[in-house]
Amino acid sequence: MMIIAFLLSAWVLSWFKFENLFIKAFKELFNKEITHASYYFIFFCIGAISDLILFFNQDYVNILFN
Repeated sequence: MMIIAFLLSAWVLSWFKFENLFIKAFKELFNKEITHASYYFIFFCIGAISDLILFFNQDYVNILFN
């Protein structure tokens, strides 16, 4: 569920050209060039990590059944 939320957030932020800012900031900070696909992949990974944290804390049970 969090993966979808983060990907939707990335998509909405792209309406405001946030991905260009993110790509430029990433290049300046880490001296690595990334693409728009990498931008979405980073949001996917953050969502996946969030899902794993919720799963191992058993918060999914509280979210789904309450």
